[in-house]
Amino acid sequence: MSYRVTVRRGPQVTREEYETLNQALAAIEREARGDRQAISALGRTYEPEQLVAARIELKGTGKPAGIDVRGDGTLVAWTGRIRRTPLEGRDALKALRQSLSVEP
Repeated sequence: MSYRVTVRRGPQVTREEYETLNQALAAIEREARGDRQAISALGRTYEPEQLVAARIELKGTGKPAGIDVRGDGTLVAWTGRIRRTPLEGRDALKALRQSLSVEP
């Protein structure tokens, strides 16, 4: 089985295939890092913590799951196709691994 990691950063979308779930999760961890800044749109300034700077999605596990990278660098793990359900826990990457039942 292969796993696809899709990264959306603004208008840019990249997709990569991985053979194992651990490789795909390692790629998600690498992509979850980066710089963030405030954005002005429609006469309003959105602070970094209000924005999703990147959405990193994993497919191939039976249920879509992923990480939202907020503009301030915080991470929010989620599962679900249409309605994303946030995963509980202080460490989003660990919560994502646990929801997929994978050891680090």
